[in-house]
Amino acid sequence: MSILSLHPGQPRFSWRLLGALLFFFSGLAGFASGVIVTERPDVANAGLLSQAYYSLSLFVVGGVELGTPSEGPLVGMALLWLAYFGSPVLAAWALIEALLKSISPQRFQLRKLRHHVIVIGAGDLTLSYLRVLRKHDRRVQLVVVSRNNPGPTIVDELQEDYDALFVVGDITHEFFLRQLKIHRARRVVLLSGNSLRSYEAAATILNLVPDIGARIVMHCANLRFMRSMQGTRVAQSCETFNSYNLAASGLVHGHMLHRFQKSRDKDIVVLAGFGRFGQTVLEELQHHAENELETVAIIEKDALRRVLVAEEQMSFSGDYRREVYEGDIAHPGVWQRLRQDVHIAADAYNVIFVLGTGKEEDNLRTALWLRRNFPHAMIIARSSKQSRFAEEVGSEHNIINVSIDELVEENIPRHWVELDNRKP
Repeated sequence: MSILSLHPGQPRFSWRLLGALLFFFSGLAGFASGVIVTERPDVANAGLLSQAYYSLSLFVVGGVELGTPSEGPLVGMALLWLAYFGSPVLAAWALIEALLKSISPQRFQLRKLRHHVIVIGAGDLTLSYLRVLRKHDRRVQLVVVSRNNPGPTIVDELQEDYDALFVVGDITHEFFLRQLKIHRARRVVLLSGNSLRSYEAAATILNLVPDIGARIVMHCANLRFMRSMQGTRVAQSCETFNSYNLAASGLVHGHMLHRFQKSRDKDIVVLAGFGRFGQTVLEELQHHAENELETVAIIEKDALRRVLVAEEQMSFSGDYRREVYEGDIAHPGVWQRLRQDVHIAADAYNVIFVLGTGKEEDNLRTALWLRRNFPHAMIIARSSKQSRFAEEVGSEHNIINVSIDELVEENIPRHWVELDNRKP
């Protein structure tokens, strides 16, 4: 299955429409100039509306019923002969093209691809990337590939909002990749949620086009897997990233560093939730604000295991105090232990709470509870998608509400969307 607006990334007025207008007005100008045709000499004296009708009929039956131009002004004769030949040829070509599309639509659409962007995956991350890309380039051809059909709503959005060709296929098959004209692609962006298949696809693409590595951007959903694969040929040839890395970088640089600079003392950071997002936030803090940290407290249901996993992949700094609490952020006992151990004053300014669990309701509810208890602290509540309600609550109670999707979009590197106009 494939769905495409006729010329992806091109203006809606195609050469075919311009040709049709040219031949129509050529025929109309020829009749209006007084050119006489052999079978219907009265057309030269007919009204303008009738002459327009006869000019349109040239697309259907050519000049069969009207006869051929026989006498009249030279320019009018030339224009009418142009319409006589051009109109039926254009109509026949449109019919042949429609027939080819109906027989093999995907092959017909793919064969014209040049200097395009191929995006693998049809999830939220793909939509985020396309939104940013289209803000920078409205004309580049886009091809979105998915292994499965995501449903008519997503397909319609890809076509109507982003003017993209949607194709279903297996990105690990060389034959299918060749159909996508990989060697002509300006950029290949792998945004599938299946990390192993993305690496497999990248390896296959590199084997097909060895010098394409600099044009491949690959998302790895599994952060631990991505760190383990850093030394492989594929990872070193392509640009790899994790969406939580982008989001964490945006959070630290967009909100937290400024807070550190304003506070006089070293800061206490409470990471309530230590999954992929919490781990990448801590990693960013260690890279860019290690000297600002007094204590980092980690709260998670299986915190000890997650800390061990994170420690396996990144080195924890010894320059700040670290406290780990196993438990649910909804349990008051966890917060009681935290206050006893860390001694957070009620009026403390140098405290940042990052509520980054996967439970958005718990994040927001706990943020409100923390605001009542720590009126001067910075409180950040995470959601997966942008939420108008959460933003309203945040504005009312001085809580910073951030969504992963929004942070990712704001921090997509510019060179991923500001495409090099040189032909690959």
